[in-house]
Amino acid sequence: MGWPGPRSLPPLYNENLTRSRARNYLEYTAARFLLALLAHAPKRAAFVIARAAAGLLDLAVPRLRHTALRNLEFAYPSLNAKARHDIIDGVFRSIARLLVVFSRFPTLNISNIGEWVRNEGFEHFTAARTKGKGVLFYTAHLGNWELSAFAHAIIALPMHVIVRPLDNPLLDALAARYRTASGNSLIVKKDARPILKALAANEAVGILADQNAGLEEGVFVEFFGRYACAHTGFARIAARAETTVIPGYALWSEDEQRYILRFYPPIEMTGDPRTDTQRLHNQLESVIRQYPDQWLWIHRRWKTRPPGEPPIY
Repeated sequence: MGWPGPRSLPPLYNENLTRSRARNYLEYTAARFLLALLAHAPKRAAFVIARAAAGLLDLAVPRLRHTALRNLEFAYPSLNAKARHDIIDGVFRSIARLLVVFSRFPTLNISNIGEWVRNEGFEHFTAARTKGKGVLFYTAHLGNWELSAFAHAIIALPMHVIVRPLDNPLLDALAARYRTASGNSLIVKKDARPILKALAANEAVGILADQNAGLEEGVFVEFFGRYACAHTGFARIAARAETTVIPGYALWSEDEQRYILRFYPPIEMTGDPRTDTQRLHNQLESVIRQYPDQWLWIHRRWKTRPPGEPPIY
């Protein structure tokens, strides 16, 4: 596989950007080294190495744990400090598992994908496609969101994945190579036209829709008993395309030592952005409560506050 390097920079690369050229290359080199190490190490050793890397991230960037602690205090006020730290430790273990599987993407195919993931609730997807208006997967930074789309292309059909370009263009090109290795295509976030076109062609589109939104682009919904500002774009696209919305997450099973790509029953959309966005978050919250250590608590999910409320971070 040809990897982007110094002589094959992405077309938008500009060394005069705020990020320095040296920093971009350093991050890229470190990522390539880690991915290669994880890809070639025996499975058990790869998990040990990835946990060490995630632990180093935890130590090197303390604000991540601080953010997670604040989120858990906000969402789970009755939990004691040890329980909160246990959940955060699990978050970093979840990141480590994601890294191991991501490193193996170029070698995954129909003959070995079952070692890493199996499907559950696939009938919801099959039934949705018979309607001829595509399938809009509602997903989140829960479990292994990279594997969920990647595996779907191998087990079922290629799909479209909505992405936000990474700040480092070298890493962005590297991630794109891995994400599309199973046949999926990428759609840059904030451009709805390709999404609507794909749904009209009865294709599947996956969108991560669990992050904080600004006041100008979101609405406040209840999430863990607190107001959280959420993007309405997902609900608006679903209404315009009249498509089926299926929640789906690749969740780690300790018993099976692999992921379960679980498709939940479709969420009925009303056409009202606020109502539908609330319904989506209700479903997501119910799953996070079952797998609290697999959601990305290190994100400042409650950053945008209702007018008059003080910041929580």
